[in-house]
Amino acid sequence: MKFYKHLKDNQVLCELCPNYCVLSKGQISSCNARQNINGEMISLTYEKPCAINIDPVEKKPLYHYLPGSKTLSIGTAGCNLHCKNCQNYHISQENPDNIKSTHNTAEQIVELALKNNCKSISYTYNEPTVFYEYMYEIAKLAKASGLKNIMVSNGYINSDPLMEIAPYIDAANIDLKCFKNVTYKSLFKGELKYVLETISKLFKYNVWIEITNLVIPEKTDNLKMIEEMCDWIVKNVTGDTPLHFSRFFPLYNMQDLYPTPVNTILKACKIAKNKGIKYVYTGNVKEQIKHTVCPNCNNILIRRNGFDIDKINIKNSECENCNHQISGVWE
Repeated sequence: MKFYKHLKDNQVLCELCPNYCVLSKGQISSCNARQNINGEMISLTYEKPCAINIDPVEKKPLYHYLPGSKTLSIGTAGCNLHCKNCQNYHISQENPDNIKSTHNTAEQIVELALKNNCKSISYTYNEPTVFYEYMYEIAKLAKASGLKNIMVSNGYINSDPLMEIAPYIDAANIDLKCFKNVTYKSLFKGELKYVLETISKLFKYNVWIEITNLVIPEKTDNLKMIEEMCDWIVKNVTGDTPLHFSRFFPLYNMQDLYPTPVNTILKACKIAKNKGIKYVYTGNVKEQIKHTVCPNCNNILIRRNGFDIDKINIKNSECENCNHQISGVWE
């Protein structure tokens, strides 16, 4: 295994993510996925996925990346953040020994994707950083087999491991949970700056990026903060980056709150548009903003029915109506 350091007294320092866990013999990391065994760091999730499904790529969500295609989605137990609102807490906040899993080699995962006519493999459901070695092996083999690789991530990873795997990652949806560090620490047990660094580095490495922001009442719904987040995206990534505002529903350790008012989501969308973000979408909202619209002529470019694609009006990366360049990976 890479990205750890031996310390005195058989301790090890994990350097995979900004948590920098120091583990004594037998101790398990805060992500529940790595353990010090006799002075060596061991992955507890290697070749042990607990979730394997074939999904539409729109479910990640990715709306500007190979629309209408299928992706093989895999995940394991564990996560390096501890979000009070986690929707997959039954696997992300559990020890791998407590979760039913299967044994699947990298070769088997790639073979399964090819057999089911998937165009990509998505590392998702829990934070893929915690099963880094497994993801890395699959991604290398997938790339060699003509498949694309997608990370659905909280962005909480250190620079060296990120840059080592970046050549094999084609697209990512990064969960930018809020734009206030004190909230990141209190609700998610992380720090904002590391997530922003990940987004910036992936963009510079030409990985296709889409961003999801969960709007939580009384926690992350401050409109001024959302303005600042949108300003940062336009300045440090691009206004062509699709932004998905997702509606919160009470779950896990935040069941005392109420669902996000739909009007709050719509206000966030308006702010993003006014700030120069061209492609804004909503999630968990009955009347979703889900169609992709040309920012130049307002022609509907991709008509969506749930996660299904009804029509794509993009040719050679241009709007078929006005020839405006539409950012994304379309084929």
